[in-house]
Amino acid sequence: MTEHLDGAVIPTGFDVPVDPLRRAAHYTGEPGSIAEARHFAAQFLDRLRTEWCAEVGARADDEVLLVVSELVTNADRHSNGPYILDLEGTDAAVTVSVYDSSAALPLRFPKDPERVGRHGLEIVHALAAEVAVERVPVGKRVSATVRLGER
Repeated sequence: MTEHLDGAVIPTGFDVPVDPLRRAAHYTGEPGSIAEARHFAAQFLDRLRTEWCAEVGARADDEVLLVVSELVTNADRHSNGPYILDLEGTDAAVTVSVYDSSAALPLRFPKDPERVGRHGLEIVHALAAEVAVERVPVGKRVSATVRLGER
């Protein structure tokens, strides 16, 4: 950014790109891991509010925690090993990524109110602005970006 004073252009130094806030946690799948992941995400959102002055309302807060819960639950149930929760955020959005050891890509089933279970990715797609799934050398990564602004 620049300020214009009497026709002079003065650099303010605020035009330097800032890295997003990023934190990651490793889980073994032991009982309580999913609750720990939600707690980790709640602490992340608090840091985002403090360090980025992000306006994270109750709805966005709930959406991020639900996406974390769904993605971590899928990794916990369907992988044969530990998983990593990686959170990256700015004042505009939070990207939730979960890495696990299974190479099997998750399936998104069509909407069916009669079906019991298997609604996780359906929920994630409803809440997230973007969802991506990709294989990585040790398994896969599932990512979902939740916008923080009002809708």
